[in-house]
Amino acid sequence: MHIPIDTVRGVAHDGAMRLMAHDRLLMVVTDADARLEQLTPAALATFHLDKIRQAITDYRQARSPVALRRDLSYAAAATLVLLLTIALCLWLACRLDRVLEQHGPTRIHALGIQSWEILRAERIKEALSTALRVVRAIALLLVIVAYLDFVLGRFPATRPFSRHFLDWVTGPLATIGWAIAVEMPNLVFLAILSFVFRFALKLIRLFFDAVGHGTVRLAGFEAEWALPTYKIVRFAVIAFGLIVAYPYIPGAQSAAFKGVSIFVGVLFSLGSSSAIANLIAGYMMTYRRAFRVGDRVQIGEAIGDVTAMRLQVTHLRSLKHEELILPNSQLLNSTVINYSSLARSGGLILHTVVAIGYDTPWRQVEAMLLAAERTPGLLKEPRPFVLQQQLADFAVHYELNVYCDDAQAMLQLYIELHKHVLDMFNEYGVTIMTPAYRADPPTPKLVARQDCYATPATSEPEAGPS
Repeated sequence: MHIPIDTVRGVAHDGAMRLMAHDRLLMVVTDADARLEQLTPAALATFHLDKIRQAITDYRQARSPVALRRDLSYAAAATLVLLLTIALCLWLACRLDRVLEQHGPTRIHALGIQSWEILRAERIKEALSTALRVVRAIALLLVIVAYLDFVLGRFPATRPFSRHFLDWVTGPLATIGWAIAVEMPNLVFLAILSFVFRFALKLIRLFFDAVGHGTVRLAGFEAEWALPTYKIVRFAVIAFGLIVAYPYIPGAQSAAFKGVSIFVGVLFSLGSSSAIANLIAGYMMTYRRAFRVGDRVQIGEAIGDVTAMRLQVTHLRSLKHEELILPNSQLLNSTVINYSSLARSGGLILHTVVAIGYDTPWRQVEAMLLAAERTPGLLKEPRPFVLQQQLADFAVHYELNVYCDDAQAMLQLYIELHKHVLDMFNEYGVTIMTPAYRADPPTPKLVARQDCYATPATSEPEAGPS
């Protein structure tokens, strides 16, 4: 409904002034209102009438076609300025990135003390690149906020949003800034504490690296213990740092923070029992020096070469080239036989047992067994030896013991050794009675010399697995 301005008037009624718009009552000015302003009712009514007329005039002018065209032109100009500003920001950012890429390797140098490199040049370059991206994002955000505030304030329909837009944007930032200002002493303490502990961890890492490489030697401390010991010390230092820093963490004393901490602790304790057991077992196996990478071991029924020792599991490559993954807790509770540890120094003893009848002289049996030392790959020193293990019901059990220095070749050596034992006993016509005996056969159970290479055998035996 369009109301002419001249219809807005004051009408005296019962000692008060009624402000009317055509036939509608807008407000009433009483004597009490006038006394508060120290004016007469007529003067106060005139003042309010002028304000109302001016408000109506401003409202209608702001929504006139002329004003809308002007505001649209301002918005279009602001949009153009926004696009140019964004383009300029992006161009400057790309320019700075190219400068950093071209001159960074020659102008940016590592930060260090003498030969100790504290901060590498690549890290400094990454920090500068990240800082440039952050500055670019902040600049673009400020430009967009200023643009929206200006454009929304030009049009009457969006002007109420403009009045609160900056509050919506700056309100959370002000809250965050005030919270940071309040917590600034604690944040400074945490920053200093982080720097001190990071510096300490670097020194600890340098020390254990020197121990691992043999530069620094500790009595009774193996070089292979350096890395797992560093991990233990690092965990202890980090845990101590968290304990010291906990009271200074913003919100650490709140009920929500404590509840989340308890929840995480319960989940960790319930879900990591086997993981912790394997972790502890892994460290215990390391310090027990039961084996190292490359050793041939037997763990329970598993036999293979150690390919990797991890905190949770140990990897073996079986004699059939299968990968065996054993939990470290299983290793801790199993008997571990290491074939390689003593083979490097005193030699590994390979042994095999044959049962020979009582009618064969033991001296002949020992001589034939000892002749099997001609097997390639066996050590000449120490000398092989034969043990008469048992005088059984129907045969004597002889155990041949030979030495080798390569545990990884033990399977192939066993194969070649058994071949030579079989050939030797066939050559001298002695029957091997293993594994069982009931009665003397009518003819000796031997392989004739002319049948040693019967078809499809060849004169050159094939190599077996190692």
